Amino acid sequence: MTGPNPEKVMQIITGGWATSILGSAAHHGIFTVLEGNPANTETVAKKTGISLRGAQALLDGLTGLSFLSLSDGRYQNTADASMFLVKGKPSYLGGMAEVFLQDFATWQNMPEAARTGLPSAQNTTDVADNPFWHVLVPAIAALSFPVAQMAAERLGVAKAGAASWLDVGGGSGVWSAVWLGVNKQAIGTQLDWPNVNKIAREFVANFGVADRFQTIDGDFHTTDFGTEKYDFAVYAHVAHQESPAENIANFRKFRKAIKPGGTLVVNDFILNDDRTGHPFAMLFASQMLVATKNGFTYRQSDYRNWLGEAGFKSVEIVPTPTPSTIVFAS
Repeated sequence: MTGPNPEKVMQIITGGWATSILGSAAHHGIFTVLEGNPANTETVAKKTGISLRGAQALLDGLTGLSFLSLSDGRYQNTADASMFLVKGKPSYLGGMAEVFLQDFATWQNMPEAARTGLPSAQNTTDVADNPFWHVLVPAIAALSFPVAQMAAERLGVAKAGAASWLDVGGGSGVWSAVWLGVNKQAIGTQLDWPNVNKIAREFVANFGVADRFQTIDGDFHTTDFGTEKYDFAVYAHVAHQESPAENIANFRKFRKAIKPGGTLVVNDFILNDDRTGHPFAMLFASQMLVATKNGFTYRQSDYRNWLGEAGFKSVEIVPTPTPSTIVFAS
């Protein structure tokens, strides 16, 4: 049969089912129970503490989504589930599935947000003490591991000696965890809200580098970054929640804070100049619409213009194996 096919439309319409199944399975630790231990429905229900009926529904759905395989009545993780959905692994993304599951109410406001251009829900990115941060910050850390490693290699962080950097809005502290791990002489400093820095200190401590990780409690919009203090600076997944004017202001403070010859690393979901790009980055504009007052996904040309206006002479934009892009500015 040729011609239009409703399959993709139906997949998107029922996308909430997939998110609910995956988020619930992550919440109850189904993938963790099955890692290296294939089991039947009764065993999964017993080990996770959920009902037999609930276990069967989730196992059916996960198998339909190709996260589990079924053989002789026993379920086991597929390669993707083993890599990204087993709790305790650095690449774990199950927490992000839980965040999206909890965020359904925000997305129900999309028609109104599209009409007005403003979020009708509470603006979580502007609220420092919102419990949402305790869920989101560690949940998205896994997305940054490969990018932080790639940036460290490109900048030669491992051989930079007693280098120092400032990570503004650093969240979990994942960039410092990675960079301090490859350079035993370096010092990493993170500027973020007090409750987020507390999460970061706990996260970084798990990597055995807490003695070289410092935090500054404050709002980066009003906190001074210092003058010629740092060899590197990091601005990862923050620009998308800021307005163009706010990004320029922050870039100017970065330019002042970095030592001569130093580099600012910007990591974000960045579109091509014609607003094409990675599908995730293109969808992310809607996340900013429903959740922020001023945020958006911006183009490569936007970053070049902002950084140039802030005084950076060299701007290099580099794709990554993830949906995000790295910008190196000096």
